[in-house]
Amino acid sequence: MKKLLVTIAAVLVSASAFAQGTVTVGNRNLTTGGNVPITLPNGDGPGLSGGQAQLYLQTGTTFTALGSPINFRTTSAAAAPFLEGPTDVVIPGIPAGSPATVVLRAFVGGASYEAAAANTSGNAFIGQSNPITLAQLGGTPPGGGPPLTPPDLSGLTTFALAAVTPEPSTIALALLGASALFIRRRK
Repeated sequence: MKKLLVTIAAVLVSASAFAQGTVTVGNRNLTTGGNVPITLPNGDGPGLSGGQAQLYLQTGTTFTALGSPINFRTTSAAAAPFLEGPTDVVIPGIPAGSPATVVLRAFVGGASYEAAAANTSGNAFIGQSNPITLAQLGGTPPGGGPPLTPPDLSGLTTFALAAVTPEPSTIALALLGASALFIRRRK
């Protein structure tokens, strides 16, 4: 009985490994389009030091983070608008050979895109690429066959990050309201 359970577990683990396509993430030397720099609103690439980008799977209006964030290069000012890598990212649940739609989200001022978007300090920047539909993910296809080469983000177009606009805090609004009442009462 133990051997049967171990065999079933091994089959399930190996089958789940097939249900994962891969894509190569980078914005430099793409198959079509060449280099696609990511910049700040003022066009500054070196200002991306400490920034990162992460690939997201888009399913309708839902975005699911894939892999770990990838750092921007810091070797020189010319390399700053480009990501380290290229890096292969696994897309779990979608088998090799299947299509997928992804977006690249870049951010400065947070540990994740969501954290940077919530940063109200005034020094955060976020941006999202156009949706990129990949016709066929790389990896080993279900049922065997030769491995498929992971596609790159060749549908990526240039985009600049936008500054996160801090929302006024509750205390600031309360002080503004109190001062308005005070001024009105004095008249």
